[in-house]
Amino acid sequence: FSLKELHGIFPWLVESIFGSLDGIIVGWNLRCLQGRTNPNEYSVALDFLDPSGPMMKLVYKLQAEEYRYDFPVSYLPGPVKASIQEQVLPECSLYHNKVQFPSSGGLGLNLALNPFEYYMFYFAISLITQKNSPATHHVSPSNSAYFILVDTYLKCFLPTEGTVLPPPSSNPGGAIPSPTPRSPAVPFSSYGMHHTSLLKRHIAHQPSVNADPASQEIWRSETLLQIFVEMWLHHYSLEMYQKMQSPHVKLEVLHYRLSISSKHHGSPAQSSYQALHAYQESFKPTEEHVLVVRLLVKHLHAFSNSLKPEPLSPSAHSHTASPLEEFKRVVIPRFVQEKLYIFLQHCFGHWPLDASFRAVLEMWLSYLQPWRYAPEKPPQSTEPLPRSVSEKWAAFIQENLLMYTKLFVGFLNRALRTDLVSPKNALMVFRVAKVFAQPNLAEMILKGEQLFLEPELVIPHRQHRLFMSPTLGGSFLSSRSPAVTDASFKVKSHVYSLEGQDFQYKQMFGTEVRNLVLKLAQLICQAQQTAKSISDHSAETMASQSFFSWFRFTPSEVNGSYTGNDLDEIGQDSIKKTDEYLEKALEYLCQIFKLSEAQLTQMMMKCGTAQDENGKKQLPDCIASENGLILTPLGRYQIINGLRRFELQYQGDTELQPIRSYENAALVRLLFRLSSALNQRFADQMEVLCSRDDFVGRLCRYHLTNPQLVQKIRYSPVVRDRTSQNWGPRISLRFLASYRTLISLLMIYFLASWFYVGPVGCTFIILTGYFLYAVIMTFFFEGWKPHEH
Repeated sequence: FSLKELHGIFPWLVESIFGSLDGIIVGWNLRCLQGRTNPNEYSVALDFLDPSGPMMKLVYKLQAEEYRYDFPVSYLPGPVKASIQEQVLPECSLYHNKVQFPSSGGLGLNLALNPFEYYMFYFAISLITQKNSPATHHVSPSNSAYFILVDTYLKCFLPTEGTVLPPPSSNPGGAIPSPTPRSPAVPFSSYGMHHTSLLKRHIAHQPSVNADPASQEIWRSETLLQIFVEMWLHHYSLEMYQKMQSPHVKLEVLHYRLSISSKHHGSPAQSSYQALHAYQESFKPTEEHVLVVRLLVKHLHAFSNSLKPEPLSPSAHSHTASPLEEFKRVVIPRFVQEKLYIFLQHCFGHWPLDASFRAVLEMWLSYLQPWRYAPEKPPQSTEPLPRSVSEKWAAFIQENLLMYTKLFVGFLNRALRTDLVSPKNALMVFRVAKVFAQPNLAEMILKGEQLFLEPELVIPHRQHRLFMSPTLGGSFLSSRSPAVTDASFKVKSHVYSLEGQDFQYKQMFGTEVRNLVLKLAQLICQAQQTAKSISDHSAETMASQSFFSWFRFTPSEVNGSYTGNDLDEIGQDSIKKTDEYLEKALEYLCQIFKLSEAQLTQMMMKCGTAQDENGKKQLPDCIASENGLILTPLGRYQIINGLRRFELQYQGDTELQPIRSYENAALVRLLFRLSSALNQRFADQMEVLCSRDDFVGRLCRYHLTNPQLVQKIRYSPVVRDRTSQNWGPRISLRFLASYRTLISLLMIYFLASWFYVGPVGCTFIILTGYFLYAVIMTFFFEGWKPHEH
């Protein structure tokens, strides 16, 4: 094909692979393509889309001719889309000089992208748009072709060793030019201060783009990272978006809105309301999305940690450091930190309170531990002691203080609302406590908080923004900007740039958060008690389920009390794991926050009082009223978390209770009609017999009355007026509908046949034996009811 033909089919080819932006065309469905299920398609897709494969060769071939392809602005993340539509350019240099009006009177704005950008835009956004794939939930995301390609692209364009491989060129000895600046086609508001791209800064002093191979090394790396971050992390509300903008941007937005409202004779309030509606979007990241972001975070840590040690001479550093080394130095604070913090905050606040939060949790913990991805290996030791966090990471911890402190408080609030008896929830608490309990980590976080709380005599207005943004003509890199050595200023700059100047900081080691930790510790103790009681109950249930007990008529058959928890169906091993996780988590929390033994003992005593004199758990916290017991907020919390429960029983007429799973429905209804007919026909005679004071009266009362029924209704917290009902003597044949009773009778008849006893004779023996048994029971235990319990 000629270049012109390749240029025409390139957009179609990209859409055929990654799917359409509206999600209608699925494409190759790389997110569901796995080597285990489709080995041929899997290997072909990876080879074709490899950084050195045919698709990337086509991209570089078109790149050499400086072709441009339109990407609709309407499919960008919500805040970026609304900002561009209001003619306010986002701060990210990825969008600069690319916005174009539609040709021939079309609708909507477009981005004019070069082939590499166009390809990567589609690749990155397919993770967001292709959500309704039919087989996505049956596939392991980490084994999909998409996940492998993300890892491959990161290793190729953000290498931890060596340099980025040069792109293949059709011209021998030639190089593919980096994108050249273009004049904007839309009059956009200026920011006043732009985040200068590393590429633009580096090639500003070069006479020719092709003359500097290092510039080829950096532009693809920076473009790839910017696209991944913008597509995967740039989703939040207007309030969050405004926090991330410089004061110059906010001023320009205000001037623009006022000018628009004056032109259209509208009120500024209405314009702001429309802007709010435009910026807000319903963003629900999937577990696969979070796993891909975690892969990005882990690789960026490894990429940043592969930075060569700085030379002792600053002048030598300024002349010898390559663009890739400079990129490694600023890649996390410049490109990722701000948006990842907002993304994590969104997930912490909106993710369901279930075990799927583990993916978000591990992504957060991966970011908090850059030392895990450092090139040096920990010394091998025979003792499994926790590795101490080196002092060299103190700067990273201080410049990411909110990642450690505010998100830890957010996790505490989540943990206090989850059921810690669940092994998966207990594991998450254990993981967080274990990470923060690493030696020297809590001390460095405390040092960062102290630096932030240090009083400062002079704080220039909005100076924290100047620390993050270079002035015009300056450089972003610290080597070319005035040296900032004040650690306190760095911490303040980090906090204020993420949360704003009026942010009220909540200390992680302050009184308020310490009280939350104490509540969590108490909840852990209660969860341990609950798991222990469930374990004991399960053991008792297993012991009682013998062969002979299967034939016994127990009270649970009738009242159907609820004694279960989700752990009843999990098993003793999971309960044991829960106890181990909670015990270690409590130990780690004591190490982090220096909880004393007296405090733990007091909490254990409080948890121990949850047992009453019968060894059963107390009722949930409630107050008595005219209509019975009313749950308090604490009582509702105890029920939701499985800490306490009501012993649920059927307290109505035993003849009218729901049909049980161990009963035959047809027989229950038939025997109920028969019992009702007999009771109606012989009601007077039974009343006379039961009113007698002799042995016959006692025998009739034993069979025909249920004195405990009135007592049960009297104990009900709601029903009070039903105690006046007259429950007279009556016949109840419902016990004959039980499968256990029927099988027991069949086995008796079967055994009797071995001794040559016929059905009639066997029935006579059964009735005679039961009559003798009833006579004995009448003498000693008149109140016990064999067929109603």
